[in-house]
Amino acid sequence: MNNKRDPVSHPHADHTHSDHQHPSTTHRGLAHDAHDDHDAHEHVGHHARMATDFRRRFFLSLFLMVPILVLSPMIQMFLAVNWRFPGDSYLLFGLSTALFLYGGWPFIKGSKDELAEKSPAMMTLISLAIVVAYLYSSLMVFFLEGSDFFWELATLLVIMLLGHWIEMRSVMGASRALDALVKLMPEEAHVIHEDGETMDMPVSSLQTGDQILVKPGEKIPIDGDIFAGRSTVNEAMITGEATPVEKLPGDEIVGGSINGEGILKFTVSKTGDETFVSQVIKLVREAQQSKSKTQRLADVAAKWLFYIAVSAGTITFITWMLATGELGFALERAVTVVIISCPHALGLAIPLVTAMSTGLGAEQGLLIRNRAAFENGRKTDAVIFDKTGTLTEGSFGVTDIAAIDRTEHELLEMVFAIESNSEHPIAKGIVAEGKKRGLKLKPVTDYQNLTGQGLKATIDGQEILIVSPGYLRTQQISFDETRLSELSAKGKTVIYILANRKLLGFIALSDIIRVNARPAIDALHAMGIDVYMVTGDNQRAAQAVASQLGLKHVMAEVLPHEKALKVDEIHHLGKFVAMTGDGVNDAPALARADLGIAIGAGTDVAIETADVILVKSNPQDVVNLIKLSRATYRKMVQNLVWATAYNLIAIPLAAGVLFNQGVVITPALGAVLMSMSTVIVAINARLLQVDKPSSPSLKAGMER
Repeated sequence: MNNKRDPVSHPHADHTHSDHQHPSTTHRGLAHDAHDDHDAHEHVGHHARMATDFRRRFFLSLFLMVPILVLSPMIQMFLAVNWRFPGDSYLLFGLSTALFLYGGWPFIKGSKDELAEKSPAMMTLISLAIVVAYLYSSLMVFFLEGSDFFWELATLLVIMLLGHWIEMRSVMGASRALDALVKLMPEEAHVIHEDGETMDMPVSSLQTGDQILVKPGEKIPIDGDIFAGRSTVNEAMITGEATPVEKLPGDEIVGGSINGEGILKFTVSKTGDETFVSQVIKLVREAQQSKSKTQRLADVAAKWLFYIAVSAGTITFITWMLATGELGFALERAVTVVIISCPHALGLAIPLVTAMSTGLGAEQGLLIRNRAAFENGRKTDAVIFDKTGTLTEGSFGVTDIAAIDRTEHELLEMVFAIESNSEHPIAKGIVAEGKKRGLKLKPVTDYQNLTGQGLKATIDGQEILIVSPGYLRTQQISFDETRLSELSAKGKTVIYILANRKLLGFIALSDIIRVNARPAIDALHAMGIDVYMVTGDNQRAAQAVASQLGLKHVMAEVLPHEKALKVDEIHHLGKFVAMTGDGVNDAPALARADLGIAIGAGTDVAIETADVILVKSNPQDVVNLIKLSRATYRKMVQNLVWATAYNLIAIPLAAGVLFNQGVVITPALGAVLMSMSTVIVAINARLLQVDKPSSPSLKAGMER
């Protein structure tokens, strides 16, 4: 593929933004079809249905809980009232059975999945408590004498349903990355037949070797090799790089990129599962599947509580059977231990912090999509930034102006007038500079876009050309090659201005570094985090940007498909990696990283693949995100301590450790301790805070 041309030339002419190539020839065996679309839609709908289901089950269970509490002898005794009547225990049993089957079903079903994976967690712990409470209480109604735990069953289910509903409401929907990728591709292509005529045909019907016509401004429908035509192609949706790349016969083009002002004809080189977009789909899917195994803090705590409950209950039962031989008493002690081991507060400890952290994040422009990745973000010790559109604005700005025999103001005013007729990124940069300086817009006539050469127009009776260094060399017009090399080394694009073949000067532009990029990197370094920059730019241009940002780790000349490999390289150093990017080519790396962070102004694919979205496109928000993750984790640990602390007292007492001293926990006392821990957990969650940026420059960047 021949893309290595002048890296500093005008994009209307011989311009390309560095040595970009595409990985479309390096992968095979990838698959994407309608089944993928179906899976993506089903995944999104599944989460929405789950949230609705938990809400419905919570309210109906709450409705059933009220009469269960009123009918419960234990609650009546606690309130010092007597509302008993003949048959009330059977009515209590009926209501509790309905609640157990309806409200408890999601947890029982979830526990089956956890046990099938040999990884008991929250669902298994809840199921253990409600099943034991229901079966034991049912025995009390029909066969044995003693206190039932229907009231415990009801309150536990209602609180757990509420906790799951709160958590699901606070988190965004499932990833639609694969769906967004498919939308990149046009549905039809202009196929050239042997007689030269064109016919629109579905992209799905294209075969290798078909000849395709792409008109100016159209999306390229599929990967191929150019055999005729010359144009610039905007590959920002694919590579994330802002500068269009010039394409000539012999060059490869990638489906999903956008053709510029010229007409291109190309031969289809890859179809179906071999195309670039299919490769990205494959990489994203694999990375998401591997990362989905991450366990959340709540699940880890629930797993250990499950083992404690089973062990403590078993030991209690065996001990009392050996000591007294009374089955009823031993069973009552064991059941009490198991039920108390599942504290109600645990069901709210994590969801309440989740809701608070999600709300705080949203206030700061952080949309959390993957809770497990976000919670583990506290362990981040390496952050990778994609350069273009992340550390930089992704749009050009004027950096240098050199005029010959006239003022800089006059030269810029002339170029400003001509470029105002173009929608090219370079033109937009010059127009923005002209408007900022309040330049006068002179009348322009005879405006022409010279494909592959530059722009031509007439101003004040003079024919003006805006061209690239390549044009000057072709026309043997002398200019300062040393100065050009200096600017090129800094990653700048240079355009030259001619009047009647006489050089009037040049204007240099570059992708502008975001105002908050350097403070963000400095803050990450202060937190002990290594920062890496990855870019497709050549080493000299990348190093020039890195020196302005204070970066030591630079990965330059990285091809689009290699970014995910760079994440793996840093993983092999034992680092917990956060990746920040905005392009389609960033999607596999975002999915592969431990924490994927998408810039909100980026592509739909990057956004849908990421774990967290930065709405304000501000690098400082990466710092805020990690701080919020750390603060959230601390609060979760505090809540888990509060939620389980009463177990240290309740479980031994419930087991009867001090029975001979006349001290044994009653279900009523257990309820009081449970209520206290729940209230403490709720208050503690509300106290979650995270430091906000204090410097004026950071605040200004966040408000942009």
